[in-house]
Amino acid sequence: MLKVGLTGGIGSGKSAVGAMLVSLGAHLVQADQIAHQLMQPGEAVFEEVVRQFGTGILEPDGRINRQKLADAAFGSSQQNPPRQSRIEELNRIVHPAVTRRQEEWMEEMGRQDPQAIAIVEAALILEAGQAKRFDRLVVVTCPLEVRVQRWARRTGGDEAAARKELERRRAAQLPDEEKVRAADYVIDNSGTMAETELRTQAVFVELRREAESSEP
Repeated sequence: MLKVGLTGGIGSGKSAVGAMLVSLGAHLVQADQIAHQLMQPGEAVFEEVVRQFGTGILEPDGRINRQKLADAAFGSSQQNPPRQSRIEELNRIVHPAVTRRQEEWMEEMGRQDPQAIAIVEAALILEAGQAKRFDRLVVVTCPLEVRVQRWARRTGGDEAAARKELERRRAAQLPDEEKVRAADYVIDNSGTMAETELRTQAVFVELRREAESSEP
C-alpha cells in the first residue's frame, strides 16, 4: 500500500484534485470530514472544544457552529482590535484524534488491498509535522488571485471579503513555496479543470506504479 498525503493552501483546490484521484481508483479520506465527525455532541473532542472555546460557538440545538468556531480560532477580523488567533490551541485538541482515525483508516485500506493508494487530504500536514507519516506528499498549488475569485464564487460574496477571509486563514499555514519544496508531486490548479485533470492523471500514473511495486 502507498500512503499519500494530499495538501495545499486554503482555496488551492485540493478537494477537487482528491475527487479526481478517487475517480481514477485511489481511496481517500478527508481530515476535515473526520474532524467534523469528532466534533459531534457526545464525542470527547466536542466536549473539550466547547470547554476551551465556550458555549458561544454552539447552535441552539447544541451542535458546533463551524463559522463561529473558525472566528474564535482564527481570530475575528471584525473586532477592533482584532482578536488573537487561537488556532494552535484548537489544533492541539483536534489533531491527535484526527491522526488516530487516519491511521486506523489507512490500516484498514491496507488490509483490503495491499496495493491500494490510500490518500489523506489535509490542509496542515506540513504545519503539524506529519509529512513523515506518508510515503508520498502531493501538493496542490494555485495563485492567490485565482483562489480569491473561486472563493468569492463559492461563498456568494465579493472578492474583497474573500481576500480578507483567505488572508486570515493563510496566516495559520505555510507559504506555498515551502509546501512545494517538501512535495514529491506538485499539481498546478491555476488553469482549467481539464488541465488540472491531465496533471492529476499524470501524478496518479506514478502513484499507481509505486503502489504496485511496493511490498505487501
